[in-house]
Amino acid sequence: MKNRRKWIIGGAVLLLTATPSFALFGIGDIVFDPTSYGSLVSQLTTLETQYNMLKNNIEHFSFKQEWKTTLNTMKQANVRNLFGETNGMTTALNTNSPAASSTAWTASTVPVNATTTTYLAGRTPGSTQLSELAMIEASDSISPDCLTAVGQYRGDRVANVTANSSLLSQQFDGGDGTNSELQQLNLLNASDAQRLSEMQSQGTLQACLASQMTVANMERRNAAVEDLNTAVFVQQQRSANDTSAANEGSTWDTYLP
Repeated sequence: MKNRRKWIIGGAVLLLTATPSFALFGIGDIVFDPTSYGSLVSQLTTLETQYNMLKNNIEHFSFKQEWKTTLNTMKQANVRNLFGETNGMTTALNTNSPAASSTAWTASTVPVNATTTTYLAGRTPGSTQLSELAMIEASDSISPDCLTAVGQYRGDRVANVTANSSLLSQQFDGGDGTNSELQQLNLLNASDAQRLSEMQSQGTLQACLASQMTVANMERRNAAVEDLNTAVFVQQQRSANDTSAANEGSTWDTYLP
């Protein structure tokens, strides 16, 4: 009984002091768990599938052509010039040439002659005549700049055709040479730079349109004021001068119809 008790106590002590490094058939054996192994294999398979998918997405874009758009080209402007009335206009509309724009505008507009200048010398700012002169002078300043902006835009479109076509070709190329993650990011940066240049060019054109609208509004505004002022003047004259033939006493030479 004493020996049996010793064996029981010794076995209990051995079980209490056992560590995971001990196995059933000796010291240092590896415990094999089929459930854990199957889970690990499944995880590795999933990771491999995800890796191959990401790698394929980075190196190969199979449906790039779905995103492709067409760059619209602008034809060169060709303005007729039979008698020198549009000297410089064709150059102004197709290239960035302020000198050609100024020449074209001067050649195609009616100048203010010296006699008119003498007539306007005695007028005060705010008068009908000087208001019209202000509109003419504003138009003479803005319009050549607008011609230059249009010419610059046309010229830039032609100059940028090669760069735009090259970027478009690489963006829609399906080979490994242009489809790494870094290369795609570089292409996106280049595309953003081109977009910024286009926006800046169109911003210049929009500023030109706003300037032209200002001059046009000035003309419409002055015409409206002239109508109002004329209506008031006519009313005043009719009140001060009897227009009936029976009571005519003097010639009315200030009447406005």
